[in-house]
Amino acid sequence: MALALLPISGYHQVVTENSAFRQVGIIGTGRAAQALALGLGAQSAALPLMWGRSSSNCAATVHRVGQCRQAPSIKALVGACDIIAIAVADEAIAEIVEAMASTPLAHAPLIFHISGSKGSAVLEPLRANGARVAAIHPAMTFTGFPEIEVRRMSGACFAITASDTTISAARAVVGALGGIAIEITEHDRPLYHAALCHAANHLVTLFAGALRMLECAGVEDPARVVAPLASAALENSIARGFDALSGPILRGDTDTIQSHLAALEDSCPETLPAYRAMALATLMEQDRRDPKPARSGLHRLIGE
Repeated sequence: MALALLPISGYHQVVTENSAFRQVGIIGTGRAAQALALGLGAQSAALPLMWGRSSSNCAATVHRVGQCRQAPSIKALVGACDIIAIAVADEAIAEIVEAMASTPLAHAPLIFHISGSKGSAVLEPLRANGARVAAIHPAMTFTGFPEIEVRRMSGACFAITASDTTISAARAVVGALGGIAIEITEHDRPLYHAALCHAANHLVTLFAGALRMLECAGVEDPARVVAPLASAALENSIARGFDALSGPILRGDTDTIQSHLAALEDSCPETLPAYRAMALATLMEQDRRDPKPARSGLHRLIGE
């Protein structure tokens, strides 16, 4: 068995003749593309190829990631690779697919995009050209630290949308990254993605609003105050769902909520709409689980 150890950017890749993939290709140069290059590169018999619309930006990304090579063209990448990840903005996928579909295929590569909201239908021109296609979305946030994100992808869920003939190949990609494959239908991709954005993106906004309120209250280090509470609330929510709810809305404490609204309107009005929206959503979920007329006063107060 041939063995080579490549020390790159503090990361070592073992390349063997028994690697899962012959040649991995990454289209895109952003945060997720970098993590995929690093993660899938460990399973590729050759260093991954990367291509981006800006040659200079792609060269800089290749240098930063370390263990991949820049493809001279998208045509060269498609012709060389058996596994190709399209890691670009959602609105750019169709244009990339059109460019790739113009290249005749002498083989049947697996080509997948990593968009959460789109299924595999957007890749139809590539399937018609002989490729196997799939949508493979990692349920993970990418912030530009690929070494950390490779570790985070291990154990994360990946939503696959693919035909019966391609699903095993898509699962192999997820397995190579150490992930857990789940199947989402084409129709349900937008709902699936909305759920993830609601959990992750809106959490960031919610936390930022809480920090802003503490700043307005004169707290010098807001994150230090709220972080232990927020961390515990998140852990409890994951373990117990909505049963983890605590606080004045659960208790039906109208006076406390009224004082919150007055204080926000007076001292931190920019956070008031988000507070009202979340309080109302909390009340609606309580009503869905256990309707009680006693909550009508809270509804009137929050909905004013």
